[in-house]
Amino acid sequence: MRKISIFGATGSIGQNTIDLIRRDLRAYDVVALTGGANIARLAADAIALKADVAVTAYEERLPDLRAALEGSGVEAAAGEAALIEAATRPADWIMSAIVGAAGLAPGLKALEQGTTLALANKESLVCAGGLLMQTALRHGARLLPVDSEHSAVFQGLVGEEISAVERIIITASGGAFRDWPLEDLQKATLAEASSHPNWDMGQRITIDSASMFNKALEVIETKEFFGVAPEQIEVLVHPESMVHALVGFRDGALMAHLGAPDMRHAIGYALHWPERKDLPVARLDLAEIGQLNFTAPDTARYPALRQAYDVMQRGGLMGAVFNAAKEKALDLFIAGQIGFTEMAEVTAAVLERMEAQSGLIDSAMTLDNVTEIDHLARQEAERAAAERR
Repeated sequence: MRKISIFGATGSIGQNTIDLIRRDLRAYDVVALTGGANIARLAADAIALKADVAVTAYEERLPDLRAALEGSGVEAAAGEAALIEAATRPADWIMSAIVGAAGLAPGLKALEQGTTLALANKESLVCAGGLLMQTALRHGARLLPVDSEHSAVFQGLVGEEISAVERIIITASGGAFRDWPLEDLQKATLAEASSHPNWDMGQRITIDSASMFNKALEVIETKEFFGVAPEQIEVLVHPESMVHALVGFRDGALMAHLGAPDMRHAIGYALHWPERKDLPVARLDLAEIGQLNFTAPDTARYPALRQAYDVMQRGGLMGAVFNAAKEKALDLFIAGQIGFTEMAEVTAAVLERMEAQSGLIDSAMTLDNVTEIDHLARQEAERAAAERR
């Protein structure tokens, strides 16, 4: 039996991972499940999978978790220290699906154990890609991508040398507002931004898809994970969400990865790697689909993309600044304190102000420095948003 843990078990990636595990329970020994405020879901899954420990990120919810697990034999824990401790427990495979920068510390701790880390937490690579990759190398650990686009690139590179790659193209659905008139975007509501035309995902990533902030993070993630130059990375809007990425080689060939818009494909590939096993995902009927469409993204509609390339060119800890500003701007939009288009305006203001503090931005990439930059950028985002009111 393979020992596995799932960090972010109650989110969409975590739930899809659990769906695959439930189909072959005899193959897995579940060590740890972690989640947030959805205590009922976390406890139910921990009991069903016979996990050793269930951890909620919120210390104040520990009594609720203990009550929900009473008599099950599953240990209950809470808080950041408990998340870190769970990441030190021996496991052959760990899913890193905690949303946001909060996933960085547990991910690093897991890599220090020399395990295989299936990375769905794109923010970790954006904030501290060099640190993550160096930690994996130093401890003999392996990183496997779980974002559908990066899984597609990873699969397209099987048997190939990265030196033969000329360009990498990742696709974007365009989100909920891809066909809206530009002048209407500033009036977009939270409910409208929380509905995705193709994918069934959590609220935050759905909104990030509408603003293309998630694709901006994925552009940076591509650079960090595959070690390519920013100018080698392209984005295409592909409304059907069936071509997840393409790898272009120096002989002019393009390798495309196609599949139904179902995260269980990328999760299952990482779960079973290096083998391919049966997955409960739809099979494409290209004759029925008929055609696939691609257009270049409009940076006036999606300014986050332009910001991502600026961040990569600047380097240093600007990735951590970008992610923190993005996360705080999203919090403020969800809270109704800023409008949809103001998220990109707030992020742009934070990038400009923090770049002026070159001493901070060019600090060594350590967990402490990334954490400090994250904190400062969130404060700056608060100030930038307040100035707009």
